[in-house]
Amino acid sequence: MSIAYLMLLAFPAAMILAALSDLFTMTIPNRISLVLFALFLVIAPIAGLSLEETLMHLAAGFAVLVLGIILFATGTFGGGDAKLMAAGALWLGIGQIVPYFAYITILGGVLAVAILLYRRIPEMLFPPLVPVWATRLHQRDCGIPYGIAISAATLIAFPSTKLYALILA
Repeated sequence: MSIAYLMLLAFPAAMILAALSDLFTMTIPNRISLVLFALFLVIAPIAGLSLEETLMHLAAGFAVLVLGIILFATGTFGGGDAKLMAAGALWLGIGQIVPYFAYITILGGVLAVAILLYRRIPEMLFPPLVPVWATRLHQRDCGIPYGIAISAATLIAFPSTKLYALILA
């Protein structure tokens, strides 16, 4: 198996780890976004992405990071969400930004509705020994683990990218 395939496997693994971390702890460690950034920098030239294309991917990631910082400053997003969304944009590139945001919006809406419905279940109906994360998520003052929607949106959009096609070529 080539190094590109191994790195391609690391990408979804990191996204899934980010989603699970957000679900279980309501945090997305900075190291996950940093690993995604570093993996992109290594895999882009190996896959054959041109310097111009690589710079466009970096521009997409930077633009989404700026947007994420604004969303974080307004209290709309957590810091980990903003960084993860930027890392996803880095891997997707400019051409997938609109579908990426559409997927994030749709999946985030479904996630929010599911959690709001979950919070309507009376605690007395919970089985004994409910995990701590499930109890925390049931609390009305707890946020929404939006990293789940961001990770899923990234993984849904990625197969439509040129980078993905180059890696599989």
